[in-house]
Amino acid sequence: MLEALERFAPLPLQESWDNAGLQIGLTEAEVSGALLCLDVNEAVIDEALARGCNLVVSHHPLLFRGLKQVADANDVQRTVRKALRADVGIISMHTNLDNALNGVNFKIAERLGAEKVEPMGDEQHPGQWVMATLPEAMEASQFVQHVKGQLEAASAMCNELLKRPIHKVGICGGAGDFLLEEAIAKGADAFLTGEMHYHQYFGHEQQVQICVVGHYESEHFTKELLRDIIEHNCPSVRCCMAETNTNPIIYL
Repeated sequence: MLEALERFAPLPLQESWDNAGLQIGLTEAEVSGALLCLDVNEAVIDEALARGCNLVVSHHPLLFRGLKQVADANDVQRTVRKALRADVGIISMHTNLDNALNGVNFKIAERLGAEKVEPMGDEQHPGQWVMATLPEAMEASQFVQHVKGQLEAASAMCNELLKRPIHKVGICGGAGDFLLEEAIAKGADAFLTGEMHYHQYFGHEQQVQICVVGHYESEHFTKELLRDIIEHNCPSVRCCMAETNTNPIIYL
């Protein structure tokens, strides 16, 4: 199964700072079931055990900045210990899945019902962001509501609402604000991402509709993509979609 995931999203596509791939476990272990999720924490390991899964496949890596000890000093260490004690393996497909053709950004475009999706990356990042063409142009307020509904987002942070129709949407899940200017240059009417720095909202009034829905909200459907890859290549593996909400942000 690891081979199938890495064939779809080869590890060389990941960014230099990332840590995708096998996190915990042995490649030859027999899989009783795979729990698919965005983030890995103790509650996710508990859910995997409760549902008879000895493998967790996540988008965000559990082991990201490295460990100097495995004790109980923080949530990562406690999660590692729990996974090891229970013999639960962990695989993470992060920026390699972001950068893959038909990867994370294509899934977001699919959720929005795009009729055409163009990859806008380069050789190293073929799917880094996409330009999605909507079936019909939408007014800005309608577009924002559509995005919120399709991505199950409680809210959206936007700049001044655009006074022209939105037809082409630049999309980058997660923290994609570094691509805003490129999306504008490529003719996007709107730019959809998960995070954006405050000062980047300035200066784009009536130039592009910025729509920022939250990091978790922009990527939590990645588990559907992981399911599709596994079920297509490893139909004998039982896949479970995690029900644990790992979003650390609440809206009051």
